[in-house]
Amino acid sequence: MHKVSGIGGFFFRASDPDALAVWYRDNLGIDPVPMTEGAESWRQEAGETAFTAMEGTVDQFGDPTRAWAINFRVGDLDGMVEQLRAAGTEVTVDPTAYSMGRFASLTDPEGNPIQLWQPED
Repeated sequence: MHKVSGIGGFFFRASDPDALAVWYRDNLGIDPVPMTEGAESWRQEAGETAFTAMEGTVDQFGDPTRAWAINFRVGDLDGMVEQLRAAGTEVTVDPTAYSMGRFASLTDPEGNPIQLWQPED
């Protein structure tokens, strides 16, 4: 059986795509899609990726009209939370340390839900 080898892109609507691209670059280190020859695109590190359909709750998706949520792996959850808070982003850290790691939740400037995950070593 042929199968996909990874996620090649994640596309979503935005009211102000340029401003949102700058927010993701400045706060999460995700480079915008290159628009010129030779420019580099963001490359994720190899690791686990959960891909699942869910009924979803307000905790996971925020606004009930939202149909997606994204989870980013991070190497240092506390450092990322500190960086985001210093930039004025509200972040909620889950106080429970799960067997698979630790989590924090936030939204981007357009209200899209983001979860950060620091996997357990």
